[in-house]
Amino acid sequence: SMTNRQVCLVALCSLLILCTFIGSTQSARCCLNYIHKDKPISCKRVKDYSVQTINNSCDIDAIIFHMQGGKSRFLCADPASNFTLRVMQCIE
Repeated sequence: SMTNRQVCLVALCSLLILCTFIGSTQSARCCLNYIHKDKPISCKRVKDYSVQTINNSCDIDAIIFHMQGGKSRFLCADPASNFTLRVMQCIE
């Protein structure tokens, strides 16, 4: 039979695994819709971008622009749009 110490250790490990799993699912931010093309993005404000592909947690493909300053730190853009490609080119 297991001792009290072993029971505590198993419980602690289970809790740790659970917390890690919950944390990782919440940090997966998904774009749910795109910004409007008539809202211009200043190339100077874009620090970087990342690519979102459709997977278990995200419903659409998107380019996520990482912005500096201002209210929104992340902007979601349509990868098929010429406007998106222009902004990506000014980063590279």
